[in-house]
Amino acid sequence: MNFEAIKSIYAFEMARTRRTLLQSVVSPVITTSLYFIVFGAAIGSRMQEVEGVPYGAFIAPGLIMLTLLNQCISNGSFGIYFPKFMGTIYEILSAPISMLEIVIGYVGAAATKGLIVGTIILITASFFVDISIKHPFMMVLFFVLTAVTFSLFGFMIGIWAKDFEQLNLFPMLIIPPLVFLGGSFYSIDMLPPFWQTVSHFNPVLYLVSGFRWSFYEIADVNPMISLVTVLGFLLVCLSITAW
Repeated sequence: MNFEAIKSIYAFEMARTRRTLLQSVVSPVITTSLYFIVFGAAIGSRMQEVEGVPYGAFIAPGLIMLTLLNQCISNGSFGIYFPKFMGTIYEILSAPISMLEIVIGYVGAAATKGLIVGTIILITASFFVDISIKHPFMMVLFFVLTAVTFSLFGFMIGIWAKDFEQLNLFPMLIIPPLVFLGGSFYSIDMLPPFWQTVSHFNPVLYLVSGFRWSFYEIADVNPMISLVTVLGFLLVCLSITAW
């Protein structure tokens, strides 16, 4: 294993984040704060509690997961796409670096950036609502697994995309509906039976449900099923990337 190569790719990607702090960190924090103001204050004043949890606190895990997914997919896809676009990818491909080391470097950096932003959002959320984490180990486990899985998913998009339109197809058209229909802002028990059934085919539901359970011990899906689903999606992404 060429750890120096992994370190170089990782350090380069992290340096790119430091050069774009406004876009990488400040923008997601402001956006999430607006979500709390609009949903927590405006809607929360009319919907006091969901399953015994104040509405503002109830949506906090969903907002954190929303930001984490977007950041990891964006960082994972742009990280590998721009070397392709600029032509510098051939310098990496001609170096004595294995495909595994390239993936670890890029995906590791994307996941790290996502985790940093997600942690900042978690801290920001604590200023708006009272958050209690009843299962910190499970919270961290879902946090890290989600970051790695969707950074890998973003990496796959970056490899597949041939132009900016394809690069933005999943983050702009596919992911937002999945997140908003995945129980981020409500419990699926509020939906009619038909739409509850449809929601169970949405992978984001399992991420949000498991993550929320680690906070308040309330979930739309058994947390163990959620964990297995995340691991299964990770294995699928690994298999496709290897292929």
